Amino acid sequence: MQTDTVIDVSADDMDFAALLEESLAGSQIERGDIVSGTVLSVDSYGLIVDVGWKQDGIVTRGDIERMGMSPLDYEVDKEIDVAIVRLNDNEGNLILSASQARQNEDWKKAEAIMNAEDVWRGEVSDANKGGIILPFGHLRGFIPASHVVDLPRGLNEDDRLTYLQKLVGEEITVKVIEVNRKRRRLVFSQRDAEQENRSARKEALLDELAEGNTRAGVVSGLCDFGAFVDLGGADGLIHISELAWHRVRHPNEVVNIGDKVDVYILHLDDQGKRIGLSLKRLQPNPWSLVDDLYHIGQLVEGTISRVEPFGAFVSLDPGIEALLHVSQMTDNSNEEPIRHLYEGQKLLMRVISIESDKQRLGLSLKEVTDAEQEQWDERQIEEIAEAQALARAEEEAEAKAQEQEQAIDESDPVEQEVS
Repeated sequence: MQTDTVIDVSADDMDFAALLEESLAGSQIERGDIVSGTVLSVDSYGLIVDVGWKQDGIVTRGDIERMGMSPLDYEVDKEIDVAIVRLNDNEGNLILSASQARQNEDWKKAEAIMNAEDVWRGEVSDANKGGIILPFGHLRGFIPASHVVDLPRGLNEDDRLTYLQKLVGEEITVKVIEVNRKRRRLVFSQRDAEQENRSARKEALLDELAEGNTRAGVVSGLCDFGAFVDLGGADGLIHISELAWHRVRHPNEVVNIGDKVDVYILHLDDQGKRIGLSLKRLQPNPWSLVDDLYHIGQLVEGTISRVEPFGAFVSLDPGIEALLHVSQMTDNSNEEPIRHLYEGQKLLMRVISIESDKQRLGLSLKEVTDAEQEQWDERQIEEIAEAQALARAEEEAEAKAQEQEQAIDESDPVEQEVS
């Protein structure tokens, strides 16, 4: 009688099986992971590699040849890094990539640059409507169009692509702003690198500058409250009150973008990294000449520069503003003389007060006598008549010159070719 064989599974064997199952469950790998493995087999078709998973993986010959190598360049029992390409192909195989794993060092380098917030320089290799391509070792980094420096706004897709294609072949500085190995995303920003570069140059410039010094620069921007000047790495601000000794309504009255200017370093703010500049401090203060040019009781001509409810400011040589207070316009309290004044109007006035140390000079209309006003009015009429006569003489001379030119043209012989 044949006795059935009974296999006795001991408790130790059951514990080992459970531990093995637990170990395999804890060693899960996912597509895109970079892992170390041991070469089990080498032939002309590729490699078989043990990566500590439930089944061995395959590295194809084509993958190895992408690196300019042959499968026979590998040795059995040697450790290599591989990337998980597919956990299960159509035949149930685990597909690995040695070429993608070689890019692992580039991913590590990119991560290190990003974590250190460093900048990196590379050459643009391609462009598309979304941005530009920048090779990084064995990887291809991408710079979105929104992170490209000086890209004009409002371009349509075709014009934007044309602009971006002009950057191909240029070497640019960028910052790494995203590293995602699993999604194979490496994203750069030229804009962030430029901002950091300017910040670094500004730090160096602040150490180099000193209050009271003079520096050459180029006007880089205008706004209602002043003008920005590029000092060679950082911008300083000339407040509108520091553009000139006289009143300035808008910076474009004094400077334009692109103008080369010498500026006075007015103040430096190391905390806020601000640079205050002045144009007028490099020019003579006109108020220092007032005591030599004017005296109380003197008759002066001036041009109204602005009208306020309390009076009018009047421009006088050499570039100062005096005040014609409303109380000094007329003795008639029932009149509103301010309503009859306008910017650009010329007036004859008398100097009634001078405080050059406080940059004040007072004028009066009512202190001008009728005889003085009539004499001045007559002189104004004569000057207008002289100007008009001069203009008419210039027009007549120009017309006569044109007639002479026309007469010369009409008298020129015309040669006719007879065939």
